[in-house]
Amino acid sequence: MPMRRWQRRVLSVISALVVLLVVAALSVWLSVRVTPLQSVSAVGQSVQVGAASPSLSLSGPGELDLFGEVVPTQPRFDGPIRPRLRLTHISLNAQASTITKPGEQRAAEAGLSRALTAGWTRYLLWETLIAVGFAALVAVAIAGIRRSSRRLMLGTLAAAVAAVCALNAVGVYLLASSTPKALRQVRSIADLVGQSPTAPPARNGPVLKGVQAVVLGDSTAAAIGNPLVEHPDALDKACGRSRDSYAVYLGAVNGWNTLNLACSSATIRDGLLGPQQLGTAEAPSQLSVAAQAAKASVVIVSIGANDIHWSALTALCAAADACDDRASTAYFQQQIAGFATDYYQLLGDLAALPQHPRVLVNEYYNPFGENVDCLKSQGITTAKAKILQSRLDTLNTVLRQGAGTFDFTDVPQHFEGHQLCSDQSFVQGLDANAPLHPTAAGELAIALADQQALSKPPPTPPTPSATP
Repeated sequence: MPMRRWQRRVLSVISALVVLLVVAALSVWLSVRVTPLQSVSAVGQSVQVGAASPSLSLSGPGELDLFGEVVPTQPRFDGPIRPRLRLTHISLNAQASTITKPGEQRAAEAGLSRALTAGWTRYLLWETLIAVGFAALVAVAIAGIRRSSRRLMLGTLAAAVAAVCALNAVGVYLLASSTPKALRQVRSIADLVGQSPTAPPARNGPVLKGVQAVVLGDSTAAAIGNPLVEHPDALDKACGRSRDSYAVYLGAVNGWNTLNLACSSATIRDGLLGPQQLGTAEAPSQLSVAAQAAKASVVIVSIGANDIHWSALTALCAAADACDDRASTAYFQQQIAGFATDYYQLLGDLAALPQHPRVLVNEYYNPFGENVDCLKSQGITTAKAKILQSRLDTLNTVLRQGAGTFDFTDVPQHFEGHQLCSDQSFVQGLDANAPLHPTAAGELAIALADQQALSKPPPTPPTPSATP
């Protein structure tokens, strides 16, 4: 009998410890998810600092929220709880004015390191307090359900709080004790992304005088499928540049000499930042040519569809029974995360253009709309069209947030009432020479949206928060 009483007591203690551990773990998990990120600013860079969801691994990269897409950080961190950083604003002018002052570059870089470390410490203090609050609520609820005495309730409450503090101490302050040191090595956002966006693009040739506006981008900006420009050269033909492009329309209405460098199949890496191979011809980096237009006051960008392989995703979706399966979804998520990183590089290089033009970033239009009856024979159903549109929405979100981060102007495109199955479609059909690309009327609609955006004042940079 005494032996059974002893066994019951041991089992009771073990079960109580297990319950405390579960309550503590749940409280920490919830607190990491709800604790607000802490804002810090330094050297023209504004970042929010917090923690990613706890992981079972004891080391790995942190998370960087880049224009709404989560990408792994270049630095690796120890511990199950690792930093989550969200880029909210970059002002390259503020960076340049600080860095060009003699002797201030190292101090400026150290400022961001100190800000990130202080933000991480402040976040952990809030996370601990919130975790303690969750544990206390659960402990009181359990004691209330069991109708425990006041003394037992206070004991349960104290045990729960102690368990949370102990778990946090192990998970954050012990296993992740090297995180502040790792954050002190971060001198700029480029250290997190692994790329530097601040080097001005090199000029490949002489100054292009008399150019007031430059268009960069892919086949949408080139207006592929429409009649070619007058007297096209070899690159015009290879790139599919049309006289019905929105670049031509904007030039005509504003009296600009507009330089359209857009090229079919261009991506950020192969086309805008680097040269693009077009059969036996090679198009130079669009951005390097744009740098030659020293007096251009406007640069308009249409990019992203080729980076995420939009045409291939659409074709696979049309051929498959469903296009939201795990494989295609994972592939899309991988492509959009890679695009966000390349887009950061492009935006930084655009901000570093020596002429400091106003930059417009065009979003993509919805080619499908609600009525897709004319596309069913091609394999596009209403359900599939909605999935494809949701992926375009994700791409547009990245484009929009990136533009806002760098104080550029984002331009949404609306083809409502003029999509593929309408009587007056702004989109070339699936059996056209350039399926899903804008018609001449569609290019005009894009030009009108850009013109309206240009008539408004540029975005006002946000006031940076105080650096802790």
